[in-house]
Amino acid sequence: MHITLYPTNKDIKMKIKFVTLGCKLNFAESSAIGKELIAQGHQRVGRQEQADVCIINTCTVTDHADQKDRQAIHRIRRENPNATLIVTGCYAQLNRSQEVRDKHASLWAQVDYIVGQDEKSSIPDIVAHLAEKQASGTHTALQVAVEEPCHFNHAVSYDDRTRCFLKVQDGCNYFCSYCTIPFARGRSRNPAIKELVVQATSAIEQGAKELVLTGVNIGDFGRSTNENFISLLKALDAIERSEFRVRIGSCEPNLLTEEIIDFVAQSKHFTPHFHIPLQSGSNRVLKIMGRRYTRELFAQRVAYIRSVLPDAFIGVDCMVGVRGEDEACYQEYLEFIRELPVSQLHVFTYSERANTRILKEELLVVPHKQREARSSEMRQLSDRKTQAFYEQNIGKPLTILWESNQCKINGVAYMNGFSENYIKVSAPYDKNKINTFETITLAPSHLLSK
Repeated sequence: MHITLYPTNKDIKMKIKFVTLGCKLNFAESSAIGKELIAQGHQRVGRQEQADVCIINTCTVTDHADQKDRQAIHRIRRENPNATLIVTGCYAQLNRSQEVRDKHASLWAQVDYIVGQDEKSSIPDIVAHLAEKQASGTHTALQVAVEEPCHFNHAVSYDDRTRCFLKVQDGCNYFCSYCTIPFARGRSRNPAIKELVVQATSAIEQGAKELVLTGVNIGDFGRSTNENFISLLKALDAIERSEFRVRIGSCEPNLLTEEIIDFVAQSKHFTPHFHIPLQSGSNRVLKIMGRRYTRELFAQRVAYIRSVLPDAFIGVDCMVGVRGEDEACYQEYLEFIRELPVSQLHVFTYSERANTRILKEELLVVPHKQREARSSEMRQLSDRKTQAFYEQNIGKPLTILWESNQCKINGVAYMNGFSENYIKVSAPYDKNKINTFETITLAPSHLLSK
């Protein structure tokens, strides 16, 4: 489907509902689309209110993610029977073929527009078109706009005034044997550094106190512009504005160089917080997965971070139950993680993804119950590591950025905030502290939310 740019009639206001699933990148893109729709005069509404247009931004990283996508489509159609339903994101991208849609005919029969990654930025034009059709009483038939993703669409999340997610990169060239993300997101690509500096500066001037750099493989930044990731970090660090800080999103261990770690250690604005995908602690399984590093390299990266930033938060992505992960490999993996001085594990249970290379190999298939048992064991280990990391920081000075969200503990209102090294703390609610920095000495009483 070719999407024509429609003039915006601000006299025709549509009620828009968003459902966003998956990663921070999706949330940044939904936020950017929402901001443009609001600028056109439309209104974002919550779950309880009927909408004219519902936009579901989907994820497809696992079978569980696919299931959540399908549940969201059914639920939103049930709750908004008269709305135009637009499905976009990774699930829409990978399920774009007529053959696949025919297999889930009852699901896609509820959808009016299927919009791919490259076409996401045209959703405001689709809504403008729908507004004109609504005024004329014309019915919307199913339309599909999905091409192979190759463009970079800018996105900045402004939904949370305190924290802003800045999309700096999209796509991936790695094609790991178990992963469909390169097919859903396309090849690695990025905008110019100068464009991102303008966006970051604007976000800070609008009140954002924390920028989170997000993308699919952000360490691969620069392929489109002959620049590199460290140059982007230096340019953002050089922004001369009021107090703010920057967090680096997930970065592959082979791309997280000692130069980057050293830069973060001496920078003005970057936080001592690293998120590094490991996926397995067995070299045999890493090879099966097509990962570009060994467990020894990963351990070296963690050790180097600890040597220059001993109090840094280190989060690690861990996948369990992948094909070929026999009991010996898993025990080797578990022991490696136990000894690794990291702060938290983000545990994923492997699920088979159609058209991935790993399915073509003769490998041990781990039973689903065993996958879940391994996930549970890893998550318990993560809880112990996070608790130990928090306790190691008690008595140390931390700078907290207080957020607007509230929680109640024993009937008392508390507010939450995060330190530079990503420790979540709580304190009695004080609206004057929202979106401000405060230096505290970490005490057990600050860890009520943990």
